[in-house]
Order: sequence, then structure tokens, then C-alpha cells
Amino acid sequence: MLSRTASELYWMARYLERAESIARVLDVTNKLSMMPIRDSEDHDLQVPLNLTGTGQLYAAAYPDLTMANLVSFFALDSRNHSSIYSCLQMGWNNAHAVRGSLSSEVWECINATWIEMKLIRRQGIGSVGADGFFDWVKERSHLFRGAMFGTLLRSDAMCFIRLGTLLERADSTARLLGVKNELLDNDNDPVREYYRMDTLLRAVSAREAYHSIYKQQLSRETIAELMILRNEIPRSLLACVGDMVQQLEQIGGNSANEPRRLAHTLHAELRFSSMKDLNKVGLSDWLGLFLGQINGIAESIHHTYLEAQ
Repeated sequence: MLSRTASELYWMARYLERAESIARVLDVTNKLSMMPIRDSEDHDLQVPLNLTGTGQLYAAAYPDLTMANLVSFFALDSRNHSSIYSCLQMGWNNAHAVRGSLSSEVWECINATWIEMKLIRRQGIGSVGADGFFDWVKERSHLFRGAMFGTLLRSDAMCFIRLGTLLERADSTARLLGVKNELLDNDNDPVREYYRMDTLLRAVSAREAYHSIYKQQLSRETIAELMILRNEIPRSLLACVGDMVQQLEQIGGNSANEPRRLAHTLHAELRFSSMKDLNKVGLSDWLGLFLGQINGIAESIHHTYLEAQ
């Protein structure tokens, strides 16, 4: 496969996954903002900004930190490259460039999503409501994955799409867990702690899975274990890295040695670690190290496959 085609497919998947991740975070942030447990400094409203590193850009564009402004900034604002609008636009551009490598169903799904996104932007979020918009983004993501798994040829194209999705998902899960963990460290209010833990699970669609696996009250230790070390949920770090290994194994060529080596090393670390091991390092520090390793894998994939040879 040409490196340019692989790059377009990889980044298409990353942008589409990023749009869904932002929608998930905004959804739970919106729900928290309506509960009578907010702290005086609105730390929960800062979560999307901290996750995406867009605090300065937001402050320059909006005078106050409110949920309505956050929705506008992260849903429709083209000045914000992390907004859902921007992510879907860039994902559509990537897909349009390599339509011949996609099935008609996958392309039609992405194209229809972008057409609907432009309509929503013209009409404003009020036309569907914030909750309706977040649900729409997640639904379109589910449709994209369904079309991909149901119709796309099992080839290198599928592997690069999956790699983009998995790297973005692992990065998002780790960052979200890190930001939420910092909030929990700095606030001793038990009611806020419970709701923050609950919305963290909701953000990765793992609330039901948690109660199915642990059958106990929420605790920070077990939530971290679920999101990092349990293979049963698709957004856990172990599940993402394990799937990355499988995709890299399916891409032929000896040049894949470095990405494979890095992915296998990280996968082995996750498989054979326990929360006791992670706590020795400190969860925040460990997550920082993990993000460094994920970025290393992404850079290796870029140099090995996506740069013009």
C-alpha cells in the first residue's frame, strides 16, 4: 500500500475516533454541570479543556467558563482544531482523498455524517439539543464501525484504520483517567467523588461492565484497574494495545519490526502488571509514562509506514 494512502486512512480513523471521544467527555461534563454537586471553581467544566490543551484558545474566544460556551467551542467552533466539527471535517477530507480504498458503505456513512454536521452547524445546536447532538455523534461513530467491520476488505487498509482508531482511543482513555484522577486527588467531598467516578465510567461506556465484573460499590482502585488492565472492555488500555499488536502483525514486511517491538513491549507490560505495580510508580506518573510509550508507537508507525519512502 502507498504510504500516502495508509496515512489518509490512519488519520481518517484518528479524527473520527477523536470526535466521538470529545462527544463522550462533553456528554458527561454536561450531565455533571446539571447536578447540585459542582465545586465553586467549576473544575469539572475544565476537564475538556485540560484533556485537549485548549484552555488558552478558549479563554481568548469566550469570556466565561460555562457549559453553553463549552458546547459551542467543542461542538461547532472551527477555530478549535479539537472541536467535533473540525475533527469530522478533517476525517471527511482524509476519506475523500482515498475513497477508492473504502467500501461504498463506509464512504457513504462518512459523507452523510459530514453533510449532517454542516446542517447542524448552520441551524445551531439548539436544533437538536446538546444531549441529542452528543448522542448523534456517538451513533454516527457506531454506524461507521459497523459499516467498516461489515463491508471492508480485510487488508492493510483495514489495519491502518484500526491502528488509527486504537491509538487515538488509548490516548483518550489515558488522558481522561489522568485528569479525573487529579480531580479526585484534590477534592475530598464524597458525593462529588461518587459522581465523578460514575461519569468516568459512563464516558467509556463501562458502567454496566464495572458492576458485572466487580459487583461492588465504586472505588478508584477498581475503576483504574478496569480502565487499564482489564481486557474485557474495548476502551481499556490493555484491550487497545492488544488489538494494536494484532493489527501490526497483519501488516506485512520486515520494516514493521520497530512498531511491532514497541507495541509488544507495552502489551507485555500491561498484561503482566497489577495495580500494585502501578501504584508503586504512582498512577499519574504511570499514565504519563504510558502516554509517552503510545506516542512512541505512533511516531514509529509514522516513520515506518506513513512517510514517503
